[in-house]
Amino acid sequence: MTIHDPAILAEPGSWRSRDLAVVWHPCTQMREQAGELPMLEVARGDGAWLVGHDGRRTLDAVSSWWTNIHGHAEPRIAEAVARQARTLEHVILAGATHPGAVELAERLLALAPRQPGRAPLTKVFYADNGSAGVEVALKMAFQWFRNRGDEPRRTKFAALSNGYHGETIGALSVGDIPLYRRVYAPLLLEAMFTPSPDAYLAAPGQSAAACAEDAADALARLFDDHPGEFCALILEPRLQCAGGMRMHDPVYLKRARELCDVHGVFLIADEIATGFGRTGTMFACEQAGIMPDLMCLSKGLTGGFLPLAAVLATEAIYDGFLDDTRERAFLHSHSYTGNPLACAAALASLDIFASDDVVARNRVTAAKMAALAAPFASLPHVADVRQAGMVVAFELARDGNRATPFAASDKVGLRAHREAIERGVLLRPLGDILYWMPPYCIDDDQLALLAETTAAAIAAGTCA
Repeated sequence: MTIHDPAILAEPGSWRSRDLAVVWHPCTQMREQAGELPMLEVARGDGAWLVGHDGRRTLDAVSSWWTNIHGHAEPRIAEAVARQARTLEHVILAGATHPGAVELAERLLALAPRQPGRAPLTKVFYADNGSAGVEVALKMAFQWFRNRGDEPRRTKFAALSNGYHGETIGALSVGDIPLYRRVYAPLLLEAMFTPSPDAYLAAPGQSAAACAEDAADALARLFDDHPGEFCALILEPRLQCAGGMRMHDPVYLKRARELCDVHGVFLIADEIATGFGRTGTMFACEQAGIMPDLMCLSKGLTGGFLPLAAVLATEAIYDGFLDDTRERAFLHSHSYTGNPLACAAALASLDIFASDDVVARNRVTAAKMAALAAPFASLPHVADVRQAGMVVAFELARDGNRATPFAASDKVGLRAHREAIERGVLLRPLGDILYWMPPYCIDDDQLALLAETTAAAIAAGTCA
């Protein structure tokens, strides 16, 4: 009997039991997974839907970890990958090249944020996933100063409190979520955290912009207190995703760019989750009119089809590695760097952005999401409703009071998650925060289902 045997495919629960026997799931307490945590048994994808072996359809309201931006099994991307697979599946990118890697780099650089008076991003270094892309950017920033030889003290990284940049050691070092970071603390690089400009933390009566200005002032003090010690500041522009979909005013990005220039520090923009139209513009940095020195891209880069990351860099950073010796070269490598299949998917995704005017269409969808989300602000256990483009978050707290969050033992998020799955919607909470981050192809009926289900999930989670 094979995995394609109709008897196996039709047997209820067969994949769950087989899975639990052999698969260790990411970001999961497996005892919980074997007990009360739901498991979707997915046979295929269809636009915004995940379809089970029994035909049951579940709305993918989180874009399968924020990657699937155009919808599952998008035929134009699928055809591009199939066409590429018949030609070239992979080739080493050290000492070789292929059309996909070249064309994708050209197109990403053409789309990248620009800033008047600043030299543009001109080079692309490929990696395999978001965490790996962050590792590349951190290493580039550190080694650039090392190659200069005149600033040996620049070994630190600055990062925002509540930020998240991935799970590899370097990426984890510049993240500030204790759940992920605490156990590995002895292994991590040296990073210093500065207050987040998170508007949720604003004082009563304080605007989001004023809150961001206060955070920028704290960053200025950090740089002043440690002159010549930082090689880079890394941040998620506009939206701290894994930190609870916390959002900040673009003025912080402007101030951070100015402060990095004054102190000779590179600015790394982690646009892994915020890029490719998610927050209302192609890249979130555009909303502040700024350009980073290094920009990390992944997740939506391939439309959710294949893992790929790209780190965009300035010519000045690239030039800092040119020398007659290999010691000054950037000797970072991954076997699947610039994989042709992934590049083909990314190019097809960019074609869809152009042909379908995706960013403009997203603004229309975002307005519909805003209208559907507005009534949630009056629910008794909703402390905040916030939105950045195609992302809406609902912060739950006891009696809607930010000062009295639910206890972890209440399992509010888990109960809400279970209720949503029962109703045919995948809402994967971040603690007690529910959020909408759907594929861009979501239609009006699916949005209505999402809103109706979210209301029921909040009621079930909070026992309201």
